[in-house]
Amino acid sequence: MQPLALVVDDEPDICELLTLTLRRMDVNCHTAADLAAAHRLLREHRYDFCLTDMRLPDGDGLELVRHVQEERDGDLPIAIITAHGNMDTAIKALKMGAFDFVSKPVDLEQLRSLVQLALRLQKPGDTPAPPESDQLLLGEAENMQRLRRQVGKVARSDAPIYISGESGSGKELAARSIHSQGARADRPFVPINCGAIPAELMESEFFGHKKGSFTGAHKDKPGLFQSAQGGTLFLDEVADLPLDMQVKLLRAIQEKCVRPVGASEEVPVDVRILSATHRDLAREVAEGRFRSDLYYRINVIEIAVPPLRERSRDIPLLANIIMDRIAADAGVGAPRLSEEALRALQDYSFPGNVRQLENILERAFTLCDQQVIRVEDLLLERDIPQPRPTPQRQVTEASPPESYPGQFDPGSYPSLDDFLQDIEKGVIETTLTETRWNRTAAAQKLGISFRSLRYRLKKLGLED
Repeated sequence: MQPLALVVDDEPDICELLTLTLRRMDVNCHTAADLAAAHRLLREHRYDFCLTDMRLPDGDGLELVRHVQEERDGDLPIAIITAHGNMDTAIKALKMGAFDFVSKPVDLEQLRSLVQLALRLQKPGDTPAPPESDQLLLGEAENMQRLRRQVGKVARSDAPIYISGESGSGKELAARSIHSQGARADRPFVPINCGAIPAELMESEFFGHKKGSFTGAHKDKPGLFQSAQGGTLFLDEVADLPLDMQVKLLRAIQEKCVRPVGASEEVPVDVRILSATHRDLAREVAEGRFRSDLYYRINVIEIAVPPLRERSRDIPLLANIIMDRIAADAGVGAPRLSEEALRALQDYSFPGNVRQLENILERAFTLCDQQVIRVEDLLLERDIPQPRPTPQRQVTEASPPESYPGQFDPGSYPSLDDFLQDIEKGVIETTLTETRWNRTAAAQKLGISFRSLRYRLKKLGLED
């Protein structure tokens, strides 16, 4: 059976153009010139998609969006047609539950892409979510159940989503879950850590470049926007973008096209934007470090990922799953967590959230001698932040910070974990060289078990 669409517009020429475009896509159309006719047709027919103009003789398209959300519980994808550049109206419609929007004059290629996405939502069998998508957001705590419901709801639209939450809480997992349950599930999911790209390479990484556009550009290279074509672009740590890049990103999102470095023409792109940061983005805007127009463009709908300390009942489940994965990677059987160890984990505050839980369990896995992980193997006291000692001398505001050998430099390492892992790798390599790669002797010299050394070699990529 052919899909059925409803087009609501009081201009006959626009209705005819949209109808012809949809019919060429094998989509049947009904048209309505005002809200009253649209309401009547919605009562009489079951539509797969609705497209409405913003301005109508007896009201506006937002009223129809609100009606669809209330009467159809959001299961009918509805898009609005707005005046060119009227982003405030478009964002308001998206916040109310509209699937997407198109601007006048209507770009027919963009319209076709939008309709195809909307119709795929009505045919979930055509784009099955990967089986692992159900395992992305684990936990039975009430706040996690609420998060999964929110993710399922926003996955049915194509609106930009802003994911807030502390570092290590699972914001990327939430983004992957939104992607895997949406109409773009069979297309690429491309994550970007905005804080890990050097400023001078950022434009090229995002938008691509042409051969010869700068020193080292030996061939054309597509950017991350082009790599995510048809799929989802996840901007992690979006607050780390410099202001000049924020301007270019805003244009790319609004115009749905990018200009590669050195190119004379723009390239159309069709991606859904998901973004996240552990910072308070509203405060970043208030303090002038983040553009307010970009903030309102990416923060159409916000969902919050709860910290691990607010769902402690899920820690045993997460701990067992993580431990099974660590053991499988090491090729050995998984040790069991004692009841005391589980209670200690549930009582711990986890400032680093799930990522810190993984690090603690990796460490315990390498330290335990038996098949049971005890409280002392967790070394939780090492993860408790210690207060800084009171300095013995006065330091003026103009005094530069002191440095010392081996100091952590945020500009050289994306995280403290990477910094510590680099140190660990260097120590192990040095010890292996001194023992002529005799692993048993190296383990003894390092004061760890052979099993622990074997696991670390595999983790650090030092295994032959």
